[in-house]
Amino acid sequence: MSYLLIFLSITGNEVIQRADSIMNAPEDTEEKLITIVIDKDGRTKERETLLYEKKDMRLLRFLSPAEDRGVGFLSISDELMYIYLPSFNKVRRIASHVKKQNFQDTDFSYDELGASSYTEKWDAEITLEDDSTYFLTLKPKKKGEEYSQLLMVVTKGNYLIKNIEFYKNDRLKKTLVMKDYKLIKNYWTSTHLEMTNVESNHKTIMKMEEIKFGEGLSDDVFTKRNLKKI
Repeated sequence: MSYLLIFLSITGNEVIQRADSIMNAPEDTEEKLITIVIDKDGRTKERETLLYEKKDMRLLRFLSPAEDRGVGFLSISDELMYIYLPSFNKVRRIASHVKKQNFQDTDFSYDELGASSYTEKWDAEITLEDDSTYFLTLKPKKKGEEYSQLLMVVTKGNYLIKNIEFYKNDRLKKTLVMKDYKLIKNYWTSTHLEMTNVESNHKTIMKMEEIKFGEGLSDDVFTKRNLKKI
């Protein structure tokens, strides 16, 4: 009797699909964060931040310091994003050409804050792997993306994204590090994010202080009316 051995290999697209599913596993999330912006001279500014997530929707709001209290960002979809600045007391829709600009003085663009899935916009290829890690090259599925490619590192087994390099015309623009993962209520969560603008030597750190999963957040949280609430 002979046996046919079939070796099943995973593709790059399957890796990022699994990474997306891990990242978006909770039905909804409420986080309290400390957002720290560090400029090229090492000067820092801290903001207490609230972040709500449900499906593809996100709402981020600054709680302190006083001059930033109430500033908020709402993403309902790739096409519907809004910003609220209390000094103007008006919710403004973010135009398409503005989405690649950074939110306030952070190193996260509006698109990056609103993104909830890499699978939708990127095709991935495994370019290297070892016993514990996949090294992926991601190319945009269609024209118009800000970056020409991403280089992503994903752990094997639990499919956690460790870091991403963002390239434009083969030039490194930004790096994102996701670390200090913790298993909280059966959900793997990065408790420390660092986005660095390589060219300007400017960095934004988001450190998780508190987190709640599956609190049954209403869709009403993700509305322009709620964005104006402080």
